[in-house]
Amino acid sequence: MGRRSLAFLLELFRVSSTLTVSDFDYELPPELIAQTPAAQRGGSRLLHLDASGALHDRRFPDLADLLRPNDLLVFNDTRVIKARLTGQKATGGKVEVLVERIVEPQRALAHVRASKSPGPGMTLRLADAFDVTVLGRDGELFDLQFPAPVLDLLDTHGATPLPPYITHAADATDEDRYQTVYAREPGAVAAPTAGLHFDQAMLDRVAELGVERAFVTLHVGAGTFQPVRVDNIADHIMHAEWYTVGQPVIDAIARTRAQGGRVIAVGTTSVRALESAAAQNPAGPDAPLTSIQGDTRLFITPGYRYRVVDALVTNFHLPQSTLLMLVSALAGVEPIRRAYTHAVAQRYRFFSYGDAMFIESPSA
Repeated sequence: MGRRSLAFLLELFRVSSTLTVSDFDYELPPELIAQTPAAQRGGSRLLHLDASGALHDRRFPDLADLLRPNDLLVFNDTRVIKARLTGQKATGGKVEVLVERIVEPQRALAHVRASKSPGPGMTLRLADAFDVTVLGRDGELFDLQFPAPVLDLLDTHGATPLPPYITHAADATDEDRYQTVYAREPGAVAAPTAGLHFDQAMLDRVAELGVERAFVTLHVGAGTFQPVRVDNIADHIMHAEWYTVGQPVIDAIARTRAQGGRVIAVGTTSVRALESAAAQNPAGPDAPLTSIQGDTRLFITPGYRYRVVDALVTNFHLPQSTLLMLVSALAGVEPIRRAYTHAVAQRYRFFSYGDAMFIESPSA
């Protein structure tokens, strides 16, 4: 690796050694954690953090008035699968399985909760309908062999994997509302929640304004809910997620740049996909984008220089989370701190089923 390439990588992945997890903490009254979605997809509030750092209280439909002709909205078209299954071991002990990634049509990596971890060769009876065999371990995940295509079995017997802070069991409403209207690529175990606010009428409205839209795919994993367990964020190991950035979105970005528009990511997962495409570009992170797919462990923290994304539509994120660090890298630690203090004071609804933010980068 040349000296110039090494410098790029060092700059790309640097994490400020002065920042700790406590810098991304805030007090959140439990009653502000949204347990159900708004009555209508576009019915949420929108906190606008503009490029100057000023805050504006709006409604989500107002987003259309903040977009400009020739802007580009980039959505994550992943589809949430019914990844949660319950059952029992051959010994009778209860188990809960959360499929994290389908690696072959009849094989998946999964989280397994049980009083005693099942070993290789053990059989698990799931949903009182079929048996899976434990093949072994892959880190924290269990390698499971299914008797039929995993997606088919999950669709028939699985449940929507709601986040751990939502206290009710998934029902028919969740199957509809914990899924974007444009979801098409099955594989996520958590929704790209910023997209949940968009209905077809909103998509049509922004298109009429001359705003283009394009899609990436990033299969959101359960790791998105995991807390950072180290004090110094430079020591955190980011979870891996599978992503695809294809030629259509790359062409759309090129058109947007040529026309003076902004690249606006809908959701932090779209951010991770786009910025990972730059980070993993064989020609270098500042070279023109090329189509790419693979795993990403990109950890975006303050000090990171965004190369693709100019603005972001997002929900409010958990205290001390990697996603709170990501938005702080875009807008600045202090402006995000102010925004979250304001949101708590103004009783915004938080997390997956909560309200939204529109964040404009100071450099955009």
